[in-house]
Amino acid sequence: MEEPVNATRMTQRYAKKREAILHEAARLFNRSGIKGATLSDVAGAVGLSTNSITYYYKKKEDLVVACLLRSIETVSGIIASAARESTPEQRVRSFVALFLARLARTASGQEGEMMTFRDVHVLGSPHSEVVFAAYIEMFRTCRRLLASGPIKPARRVELNARTHLLLTLTLWTMSWSARYDPEDFALAAARMGDILVEGIGSAASRWRITALDGALTAVPGAGDSAQDAFLRAATALINEAGYRGASVERISARLNLTKGAFYHHNPSKEELISACFERKFTVIREMQRIAMASRASGWDKLCAVSRALVRYHFSEHGPLLRTSAWSELPDEMREAKLLVTARLDQRFVSLLVEGMQDGSIRPLDQAIAGALVSGMVNAAVLLDRWVPDVNGENAIELFVRPLFEGLLARD
Repeated sequence: MEEPVNATRMTQRYAKKREAILHEAARLFNRSGIKGATLSDVAGAVGLSTNSITYYYKKKEDLVVACLLRSIETVSGIIASAARESTPEQRVRSFVALFLARLARTASGQEGEMMTFRDVHVLGSPHSEVVFAAYIEMFRTCRRLLASGPIKPARRVELNARTHLLLTLTLWTMSWSARYDPEDFALAAARMGDILVEGIGSAASRWRITALDGALTAVPGAGDSAQDAFLRAATALINEAGYRGASVERISARLNLTKGAFYHHNPSKEELISACFERKFTVIREMQRIAMASRASGWDKLCAVSRALVRYHFSEHGPLLRTSAWSELPDEMREAKLLVTARLDQRFVSLLVEGMQDGSIRPLDQAIAGALVSGMVNAAVLLDRWVPDVNGENAIELFVRPLFEGLLARD
């Protein structure tokens, strides 16, 4: 009789240790990126040797996949629970509430940390295929939350864009929820759900192109110089393969140049990547400056800047660098870039406050709304995965407008 008992204890011990490994690995991957965290780091966090970790996961890529699949399983379970609600409005609110409730349990130490999906694209084959297949299935189940709403299943392009917006902005809460006490997550979720369903504008505000949209097209874009070409190529590669994946060789190859040519124009890869961030900051800052100086309402200013940024990303001047690229930056560069990002995000909040003061934006939680606006702009970088023919104009209608008018607003 002893053998089955011992076998059960061993199985329980194995499962408990594996869960601890997944929790610590997810935490480390979230903070340092897939390329930045090592098996040795994970081993040290759980009190094991690196060789002991390989008893559970042979390679780091296997551990990354396990962490991501665990997150997908968790999110899929939350979606399934939200799907039990009877209307799309209730399902959207429930999804956000249940997800933030899960984050609250993590923050209070009741459950392990989930791994974010921001670095999925840096996985190589065959690991990427495994994760992408699971993510696509999760996306499909999330799409059903919007079923029976104004955008019917037959209109797959519109439905995909809104599903990407809902799913990405909900996952995006992992990047900003830490500013709240765990007991306040439920309140934050209710306010976020209200914004996603009801939109941002007041009853009198209308989605419209204004003179400000034209003024924002005057923001300087990348030129035709060799340095501008390097900036565009490096930005695109970082979006696709992460900071470490955007090697000097790959950047040069994309421009049909040699490494020698790269170093002729750039002192180092680090300085070029830093310039990519600064280029994005300059574009956002200048657009915000023009909008803030105009006489338009807060609503029109915020809408115009959001439209202009997404349009810029898909233009010949783009792409814009995805915000989540900071996770793989060297430590000394990371803090400075995060500080500038936070300051620019605060300007979105200022526009929201201005809109509430002039009555063009309804009373809402401006901090959460600001996070959703910046999250939407960042999520547009990956919109082409769900809407293959997306461009600067249809992205505005498919992706930007639903955030401002509400995910379930009729187009």
